[in-house]
Amino acid sequence: MRDAVMQPVVVRRLELAERARWDAFVRACPSATFFHLSAWQGLIENHQGHDTYFLLAERGSEIVGVLPLAEVRSRLFGHSLSSLPFCVYGGVASEDAEAIAALEMEAERIAQRLGVGHLEYRNVAPRHSDWPSQDLYVTFRKTLAADDEANMAAIPRKQRAMVRKGIKNGLIASRDADVNRFFSVYADNVRRHGTPAMSRRWFAALMDAFANDCEVMTVTTADGAPLSSVLSFFFRDEILPYYAGDLPAARDLAANDFKYWSLMCRALERDCKVFDYGRSKVGTGPYAFKKNWGFEPTPLAYEYRLFKRDSIPQNNPMNPKYRAFIALWQRLPLAVANRLGPMIVRNLG
Repeated sequence: MRDAVMQPVVVRRLELAERARWDAFVRACPSATFFHLSAWQGLIENHQGHDTYFLLAERGSEIVGVLPLAEVRSRLFGHSLSSLPFCVYGGVASEDAEAIAALEMEAERIAQRLGVGHLEYRNVAPRHSDWPSQDLYVTFRKTLAADDEANMAAIPRKQRAMVRKGIKNGLIASRDADVNRFFSVYADNVRRHGTPAMSRRWFAALMDAFANDCEVMTVTTADGAPLSSVLSFFFRDEILPYYAGDLPAARDLAANDFKYWSLMCRALERDCKVFDYGRSKVGTGPYAFKKNWGFEPTPLAYEYRLFKRDSIPQNNPMNPKYRAFIALWQRLPLAVANRLGPMIVRNLG
């Protein structure tokens, strides 16, 4: 054991045949997240067209750290190396200080060789107090009670009344075998908010890549009309609702509240102990909605190593320079928005 500990850390790129080893480490590492799984490499390369650099650190034959990275080149939004685009959490996953340092050193070498404007780590917790950081995003996580009744009681009174309203309205939550109903609801929702949509093929690829760890739940009226839908991930003992959307009729029928309540019930069926409500931007409607459910925000430590720029990129809808674009996008026919959206959003990451 002493000899193994004293062996040096070696960093190299992940090979295709080693993905099961990588994932076994990720599932066992306390600081790793769902977004450190190796399937993201193929998803980002094959469906978003970006080069990836999935780095692993080894001591002898043992993996002691991983760092998934992807390069995004965009004339509109800049040139970056990030861990990880299209994901809310990232950075190094390791409990070994030497491995962390070695992985980050190799990431900087890659970033400088590629000539990127910045290197971004989407850390859950801070690592570099001297780096510029983004304070726009928070996450909402909460431990679930052991039964549905206790979880209902834990929802604040006003929001609990909305859940009961959804139940009274006869809403039905069901799991879907494909992404068709989800995509129609999601695409309409993001267009109304002025945001480009991911492609239908992206969501189908997520379900294919993660299999039993990816589910779609759709809420309908009693006669089967879709109102609200969510695509969720499962990781260890956590459920992560990740992509969601609703139709205008959902508000009056309390379909969103009913959806997330139904998802909590589903989480217990899957033996989940943590409900990860996901990332939101401070001061937005989703931020307030999650607070109203009794979830407390935790700041995310998005940290940046700047190379060819002097400020953190602000490629998000809160940036005032995108107001005209958002207003224009909201007026596009849905079919046009769905065709153009994936070409834009792939450059945002």
